[in-house]
Amino acid sequence: MAITLQKGQKIDLTKGNAGLNHLVVGLGWDPVQQKSGGLFGGLFGGGGGSNVDCDASVLMLDENDRLLDKKSVIYFGNLTSKCGSVKHTGDNLTGEGDGDDEQLLVDLSKVPSNIHKLVFVVNIYQAVQRKQHFGMIQNAFIRIVDSARKTELVHYNLTDDHSGLTSLIPGEMYRHGAEWKFAAVGQGTKDASITEIANRYA
Repeated sequence: MAITLQKGQKIDLTKGNAGLNHLVVGLGWDPVQQKSGGLFGGLFGGGGGSNVDCDASVLMLDENDRLLDKKSVIYFGNLTSKCGSVKHTGDNLTGEGDGDDEQLLVDLSKVPSNIHKLVFVVNIYQAVQRKQHFGMIQNAFIRIVDSARKTELVHYNLTDDHSGLTSLIPGEMYRHGAEWKFAAVGQGTKDASITEIANRYA
């Protein structure tokens, strides 16, 4: 049974889970349903309007919380890390439907020793141009699944109001000695693109 985390909580992933290497990190969200007209009528257009296109990414950081290079950002434009330890399964343009909207596959056994943290990010594609923000998104979550056993290990629902913010850091995986832990971060930012987020760690 999955452990449900609250913002700021941490959990051991590998301690007591011998052989846990292959993980699916699922991220999900739903667009807030708005009636035509109304407060957001101008943003969405009269007939239900444009979709909010959220994109999931991973930043692979060294022990100083720095990106080594551009290839250490795994996103829809760079689907697989150089080492093969992180893979993005592809872009979802709408967030409609139940379950994960985007997934990232992580093989802990392949993560290079100089990588100490995997930061999971969701940002809104062309947020500024489309005048969109995370106040238009609901039911956002991150979950971690043991892909070998097909069991959900961790689930974290982001319940804060992120109106006006265009990027979210739902969680991060990091080394703790020989083990891996996961932290529920739940931090929102006003970064307008994955490039701006990555520059924070340059």
